[in-house]
Amino acid sequence: MPTFNDPLTDAAEASEALRGLAHSTGSFETPADTYPVMGELLATTRRLSQVLNQVATAHTSNLGRARDDEGNTLLGAHAAQAAAAELHKASGLLDEAETHLDAATGHSGRIAWAPPPVTVEAEPAQRWLSVVFLQGSEADDVLDVIDTDGPDAAIEHLSGFDYGTETTDVAMEDGHVYDHPPAGSLDQETDLGEYRMVHNHALGHVGLYRHHTIHPADQLPDPPSNGLVPTHRATGNRGPTPDPTLLNKSTAPAPAPSAAVGPATEVGERAGRAPQENTWFTHRGTTDTQQRGVSL
Repeated sequence: MPTFNDPLTDAAEASEALRGLAHSTGSFETPADTYPVMGELLATTRRLSQVLNQVATAHTSNLGRARDDEGNTLLGAHAAQAAAAELHKASGLLDEAETHLDAATGHSGRIAWAPPPVTVEAEPAQRWLSVVFLQGSEADDVLDVIDTDGPDAAIEHLSGFDYGTETTDVAMEDGHVYDHPPAGSLDQETDLGEYRMVHNHALGHVGLYRHHTIHPADQLPDPPSNGLVPTHRATGNRGPTPDPTLLNKSTAPAPAPSAAVGPATEVGERAGRAPQENTWFTHRGTTDTQQRGVSL
């Protein structure tokens, strides 16, 4: 705290305060804070000019006590007058600095600083991966398990088709990634842990999907938009169009239905059966000739 009567103590405190200010002004988190700081510096500059003049007066008002190291009063008085002259010059320079600082404060006061940009951290994307889809006679066994032992037992059985990372990679490559598991209005859904089973006794199909979290570091950037809405041909893909940002091989053609996918083979293929047209009773996104087998 200032003493107002002890120049040594007050000078030391002012020096320490300016030392701290020199460090703290190295970075402004809020640029609007510069305006009040400049106002304080303007007042400080005025007071410092006053201090220099008062110190100069202390030299000239005590010329009779001024001596050099050898006790010469003439040389001592000459040095005191020279010091006072330099102090007055410094005070004049501070007056000039005050003028510029006052102008800078006026300019700064006309600035309306915008709030800092809001940084939105990317959140993990929640998706569903297809593990396996069965229909026809291959689905009958699982549907029987649902009737006899319940849907949880069927999910535990179908989870045997899940090969972990390999299933995830194949689903990503083939585009079997969904915001929500594809399900019709008549399909029944059952959740167990990270799995969701979608089945339909009337249409004779059952599918298992696994919940998958994609961390921001693994997400692909959104494709550039040219303002055009892409059109998609109707294909035999399963369910809705997959999220294009999750496909690392978006231009690669999907494997033929008769080809093996990874370590698991297609389930439900009917060799030699004539193609049939899609009907209202056909499961959404599938045909009789393009059936969904085990997807890893």
